[in-house]
Amino acid sequence: MCLRFAAMRVELDSRSAGRPWSAAQRAYDFVKERLLDGRYAGGTLLSENELARQLDLSRTPVRQAFLQLEAEELLELYPRRGALVRPISPSEADDVLEARLLIEEHCARRVAAQGVVVGSTLSEAIAAQEQALRSGGTGFAPADRDFHRAIVAANRNPILLRQYDSLRDRLQRIAATAVARDPTRIAQFIAEHREIAAAIERRDAHVAAELTAAHLLHAHELARRPVI
Repeated sequence: MCLRFAAMRVELDSRSAGRPWSAAQRAYDFVKERLLDGRYAGGTLLSENELARQLDLSRTPVRQAFLQLEAEELLELYPRRGALVRPISPSEADDVLEARLLIEEHCARRVAAQGVVVGSTLSEAIAAQEQALRSGGTGFAPADRDFHRAIVAANRNPILLRQYDSLRDRLQRIAATAVARDPTRIAQFIAEHREIAAAIERRDAHVAAELTAAHLLHAHELARRPVI
């Protein structure tokens, strides 16, 4: 309740003075982008003062951003020390995998069986992944998420899509973690995406579902690999 009240207070304040809220939004966007793409890895301690200096802001909007990200379970705040980036626990990764297998395997099978035209969307996502590969991996995680979401969306079940979208931040963090473990695997992930897209294109529902499940398990195993 306190966090909800704080968020409401910030929103109300922004109506009378747009600049403080825009500063908080700027800090929020800056930190969250780095949380999701892996630049702020799990276990990293973020300094409120350092970020304020980096963004040329006061500490207040940074603190507001930290509070919002804590509510989203991405940070854990420590008074007078900063904010700790919450690592993705093995149990959380396992739970996300279970949800993904239930949703994505089902959707890949259905989309292929029904002959839903999704090839151009999948090709665009794969092209973005190839660009990320040429750029050293930057931008792969969101392009990876776009590929998988396109298949779920093509199933045309809004309830399943909403459930899938609720995993958005976790999916992107896990993908970024997997790539960080072994950047050379990006090429393999892209190849697996191509195989999934080809199975859907030729309406091979069984193979599309099998390839999707195998691909998710490969990424999961890599994300759970301990850092050496």
